[in-house]
Amino acid sequence: MANARLVARGAIVATAMVFGLTYSLSATLIALDLAEKGLDEAMIGANAAMHALGVLAMAFLLPRLATFLGLRRAVVGSLLSAALLMLAFPALPFLWLWFVLRLLLGAASEVLFVLSETWLNALSAEESRARTMAAYTTALSLGFALGPLILAAVGTDGFLPYAVGAALAVAAAGFIVSPRIEAPAFERSASGNLLAAMRLAPIAMAATALNAAIETAGLSFLALYAMATGWAEAQATQLMSCMMVGAIVLQLPIGWLGDRIDRRRLIIALAALSAAGALVWPWALEAGPWIIFALLFIWGGAFVGIYTIMLAIVGSRFSGSTLVGIYAGMGLIWGAGALIGPPLAGLAMQTTRHGLPLFVALACALFTAAALCLRMPRRAKRSRTTPC
Repeated sequence: MANARLVARGAIVATAMVFGLTYSLSATLIALDLAEKGLDEAMIGANAAMHALGVLAMAFLLPRLATFLGLRRAVVGSLLSAALLMLAFPALPFLWLWFVLRLLLGAASEVLFVLSETWLNALSAEESRARTMAAYTTALSLGFALGPLILAAVGTDGFLPYAVGAALAVAAAGFIVSPRIEAPAFERSASGNLLAAMRLAPIAMAATALNAAIETAGLSFLALYAMATGWAEAQATQLMSCMMVGAIVLQLPIGWLGDRIDRRRLIIALAALSAAGALVWPWALEAGPWIIFALLFIWGGAFVGIYTIMLAIVGSRFSGSTLVGIYAGMGLIWGAGALIGPPLAGLAMQTTRHGLPLFVALACALFTAAALCLRMPRRAKRSRTTPC
């Protein structure tokens, strides 16, 4: 049984990595293809927004859909749907249909990401849950990073890159289609609806908003901030890559810690470290490349570790459709955080030269205070939080 569960967890982690690769490949490919067809940046952005709308719509349907179909059929169905949608893009000549396809692709992605997290948590033992979720986030991040590299290898012209994306999605389905891969069944959620499930885990929602806001703000402004302090463009663009490498490499050590010490205290420590580390960014940028690269490597791992450990905490306290609802709610909150993060960071940078690190430090400090004030329940039956 233990070996079977280990194989099942490995299959789900591999599925997440392959689909992460497919997602990053498709997002880049569709944008480039639309530009090649003459659409301007506003229309390309509108097409990308359809993905978010698909995520939003599916989040409300997902708890009941998962209960009705079961984990395996829902995940395999989302992967095969994604493959068919990828093949439909080059096959349909009318670009307005690409907006519909992008919405459906977003819905399929939401099914996969939420249910793969739920499935993995259901198969995880409590003593290794944090390490398992760390492996999941690491694999997903690797997939996101590898997608554009695959696209660079196969090119962006014609049917081939879409076919490669579809083949990868089918390959991901092959990891878990076998009945030998255990797929737990669960009962209908007692929380009633998505919003009720979200209220069970306010700290998880706050951690997701923090992750989305800072991640999107960093992608948008970190290089610009470094250039404003005197860095050359080539070196400035390397800072975000260094941070992402740290986020990937350090998740497994953080997961190991999460299985050996109190996870709530670990999250508070990681958030406080992230707040303090952001305040040091201005000094490190002036001190030299090696210092800022080392700082961002560690900072990226600590910051993303907040989300990794939160996945483990939620998985240890909730199960079944309630867990699906919470993870789906985290997807909604991620979209909200990604929406407000860059504008707030941009406003901070207009206000003061070091606005970006001040914004990041303030956001992490506020989350630290929230984590100190709110307690998550020990068991799903006692799914209430105790406010400050």
